[in-house]
Amino acid sequence: MRFEITDRDPSSRARTGLLHTAHGLIETPVFIPVGTAGTVKGVSPEELERLGVQILLANTYHLYLRPGHELVREFGGLHDFMSWPHAILTDSGGYQIMSLERLGRVTEDGYEFRSHLDGSRHFLSPEKAIEIQTTLGPDIMMSLDHCVDYAATREITRSAMKLTGRWARRAKAASSARSLPAPALFGIVQGGIDSALRRESVEGLVNIGFEGYGIGGLSVGEPEAATYDVCEYTAGLLPEDRPRYLMGVGTPDDLVECVARGVDMFDCVMPTREARHGSVFTSEGRIGIRSARFARDQRPIDPACGCPVCRRFSRGYLRHLFVARESLGPILATRHNIQFYLDTLREIRQAIRSGEYNELWSKVRLKPQSDSVGNPEMNREN
Repeated sequence: MRFEITDRDPSSRARTGLLHTAHGLIETPVFIPVGTAGTVKGVSPEELERLGVQILLANTYHLYLRPGHELVREFGGLHDFMSWPHAILTDSGGYQIMSLERLGRVTEDGYEFRSHLDGSRHFLSPEKAIEIQTTLGPDIMMSLDHCVDYAATREITRSAMKLTGRWARRAKAASSARSLPAPALFGIVQGGIDSALRRESVEGLVNIGFEGYGIGGLSVGEPEAATYDVCEYTAGLLPEDRPRYLMGVGTPDDLVECVARGVDMFDCVMPTREARHGSVFTSEGRIGIRSARFARDQRPIDPACGCPVCRRFSRGYLRHLFVARESLGPILATRHNIQFYLDTLREIRQAIRSGEYNELWSKVRLKPQSDSVGNPEMNREN
């Protein structure tokens, strides 16, 4: 993998770049739709290609449990198994250590847990996470991290950050020891909203040396302002010549805010999860399409959007599908929301290239503040 910066915005830390992978060139900043179990719910690979998706995310923990990484190997790896010839990033399973903590315990060696599917016992270590991901064969893999939520004490947060650093060193050694070429490996910065812990985490990871860096441990209940401050502080510490990946964040406006703070890559379940619950993003804000006020609304979801859903269907029809519990409703809403996110990133990249990013950023800063960034439900599972 190779990363090159192509344009910079003079009024902020925003930048565009090109991420060269074995399965295609990725323009950054980029949004990565979440396909936890090897699929983006309700959207086929062909449709994702038509929408312009450059890279997908899949999850190590979930694919390890079902169908199993060895079975995926029999199909030639995750790209062939999913029939997705473009880039793939695999998350390490670190988020599940937090979200499913009732099913296991963290030790120095790794994560001992019971499967949420059948109760069987398993163990995920930094080395095992590398083994699973290398077998899956993505373009980018993540080192195993220990993520804790916003309510954790400083001592717990510090301990998790320290453990993440030790696991990162083990992950790098495991990746380097493999005889076959391994996917690009990213380390993950932890440390909560504590700047001293974030700095210590970054310094340790940079000393180890990774091909990119994830900013983890955000969107876990903290206030929006804290998310932005930590993002800006952390991104400013990371190497200029490596991609910076903000994990699990956020709304379209959050993307604009965090690109201004130096982020190159994003993933979030919001466009897909919100769509399944009848929430769609528009240029005028998010709307709940189930509302009775849309029953006779003949306008598209977003009159300013040119996606296939907006070109063909009305708000009234989409509301009818949700009220009637027709599966087409969530499918159409998901397609629109993904397109809206991708269009937001296209607008961001164009604004940086043309020197107009500050104007785009100013529009977002003038909007009322949202509470979406710190929502612990907006995580890395779709």
